[in-house]
Amino acid sequence: MNILKKVLATAILALGLTTISNASEINDSVALNGIKETKSVFLIDFTNVKKTAFYMRIIEGTHKGLLSQGVKPNMVLVFIGKTVKYLSTKQDEAFEMENEDDLNSIQTSIKNFKKVGVRMEVCTVATKVFNIENNTIPKEMDLVADGFISLIGWQTQGHKLVPIF
Repeated sequence: MNILKKVLATAILALGLTTISNASEINDSVALNGIKETKSVFLIDFTNVKKTAFYMRIIEGTHKGLLSQGVKPNMVLVFIGKTVKYLSTKQDEAFEMENEDDLNSIQTSIKNFKKVGVRMEVCTVATKVFNIENNTIPKEMDLVADGFISLIGWQTQGHKLVPIF
């Protein structure tokens, strides 16, 4: 019985060490098998400034993750709905004071995306609905007539939709 316990303990230890050593090799190689470039379009539609800032940082990480795994990311971000309010460089003073860190994070992400060639489109149907002056949208971003039409166009061109909600 003692020998059986030792064999079992050794097997469990070996399995545990294998799991630990595999943890350092976490990647997306199975999904990215043979892929050299991706084409994605992210639909960004949030009603919360914190969530907008958070996911913009996550998407930055996704871009870096693809690059680090040898894949060229061809990304487009399409902003619709209330999210356009958080992109504006002109905020209500009280809202800006209350959400300064998140608003700054969003502006930093916009600049970072532009530096790495990520296209960012802002729906002017949404800017009109939410009373956002188009000239307050950062110059790094492109205004489009209709975010839904943009999504249709990018998907028709082969970009895969990444909905975020």
